Amino acid sequence: MKALVVSQRLSDAGELVAVARRFGEPAILAFQESALKVEEVAAYGHRVYRVRSDRPEALYRAAASLYESLNPKVIVGPSVKNVKDAMALLAGSLDIPLITEVVELSDGGSVLTYKRGFMSERVTMTAEVPYPAIALLNPKIVKPAEKAGRGEVVDFDVGDLKVNVVGVRAKELSGVKLEEAEVVVGVGRGFKSREDLNLAFELAKILGAQVGGTRPIATDFKWLPEDAWIGISGKRIAPKLYIAVGVSGAPQHMSGVSGSKVIVAVNKDKSAPIFIQADYGVVADLYKFLPILTSKLREKLPRRA
Repeated sequence: MKALVVSQRLSDAGELVAVARRFGEPAILAFQESALKVEEVAAYGHRVYRVRSDRPEALYRAAASLYESLNPKVIVGPSVKNVKDAMALLAGSLDIPLITEVVELSDGGSVLTYKRGFMSERVTMTAEVPYPAIALLNPKIVKPAEKAGRGEVVDFDVGDLKVNVVGVRAKELSGVKLEEAEVVVGVGRGFKSREDLNLAFELAKILGAQVGGTRPIATDFKWLPEDAWIGISGKRIAPKLYIAVGVSGAPQHMSGVSGSKVIVAVNKDKSAPIFIQADYGVVADLYKFLPILTSKLREKLPRRA
């Protein structure tokens, strides 16, 4: 066994498998959402170990057991909170390298070669670590793997976790999966009230887009659910088009959209940092510009509107 894929979301599985195949025949450790859709994960043709838990300690225990039995050369997974927590435990207990926020991964023979960003993605570094190693990848860095028939599914029992969960209180979530959206409209502190966000939602409706926001919008003002927060500590997205409206362009936010193919910025401050990283910039008051843009797009895209 050359690679072990840790898949939390079904949407990640194909990309992770594509990367893992570079190192040989992989196995897949699926949990949380992927575990519930394991038949689709198994369609990549590899053996799938299903863990029916979303707790990091359960993932750690399963990964540690599989590491011992499969002896993988590399473990790849998504660079998200639960996986980071579990893989940090695994890397520490095994004394092997752990790298996160990876944007490129390749087999360098006796070493694992990778690229990742620093300084909020303003700088990209190429480095290498010895095998075995754990690499957690950013989304949408490769095309999903081709499916190759149904692989075997094995239910994995992690046993008694010793810690009892006595209750779970769900956060307010939108259910929107920004990571999968091809077009995203981002909103920042240029908006004066929660009701004014309707301007962004109208634009998004016409474009078939999703709406996300900066940290203050989602966590401080709570004008959007927390899962709509885009940034270094929120969600990392890589849409074909990102329209940032009233967003200043703070590094913490821009690191979350660095994978966007095209960035369009709308801000009335011509010196806003976002214009440095935007492909197209509009210096205008969003309250005047968005209604005009929405009206023009509605004329051009009547069916979607």
